[in-house]
Amino acid sequence: MKNTLLNKAALASGTVCLMTAMMGSAHAEPTGYDQLTFQTEIKEEIQNDEVRASLYKKAQATDSKTLATMLNTSINNAMKIAKRYPSVTVSTGQQRTYPRYDKNDKIIGWTGQANIDLKSTDFSATSQLIADLQETLVMDNLNFGVSDTKKDALEQKLMTEASRAFQQQAKSLTRAWDARGYRVVNVNLNTGSNYPRPMYSAMSMKSGMADESVPSQSFESGNSTISVTANGTIELTK
Repeated sequence: MKNTLLNKAALASGTVCLMTAMMGSAHAEPTGYDQLTFQTEIKEEIQNDEVRASLYKKAQATDSKTLATMLNTSINNAMKIAKRYPSVTVSTGQQRTYPRYDKNDKIIGWTGQANIDLKSTDFSATSQLIADLQETLVMDNLNFGVSDTKKDALEQKLMTEASRAFQQQAKSLTRAWDARGYRVVNVNLNTGSNYPRPMYSAMSMKSGMADESVPSQSFESGNSTISVTANGTIELTK
């Protein structure tokens, strides 16, 4: 799937907090500086290139040993199937077991669930693997996001742009306050992400006869917004 960067938007925050340096009782002379605190923000929309999914097996048995055997067998078989898809990272997920009681609070059996987690940038292989696994497992969730490699590269770029935007805003404020110049007191760079994640519908789970194969699903990964905010304080020189 072709990955593209979309709709870059730069935003300089209009909120500026003015802090005028005042002479304290312990100071003989004023500092000579006015301080301005403000922030700038750079955002960029980027196409999601990573899919994550979780499937599970749920079972019941009269004793915990039998239940564990059932769950382990299902997950082991799922891991064998997953090995056919080397481009998909597969790991065992959460597993929980709890007793079932009768009306007299006596244990009459056990219920358990074991998960398998998938992660990949190969959407086609992941979709087919999910279809194969749904012959015996049930989909828990599926979502999309930006891979670490792609996200890190974009954040580095946005940090540079946010820093430049901060400097430009500092120059504009310096002119607005009729100051000769400014110096930076402190600056913090913070990253943020907004992932609108399309979820896998429960209606798409396997149904019908046991010998029916599950068709693979076409993914629409959507976009995420990555942002970097530069906030800090400058001192104006009069």
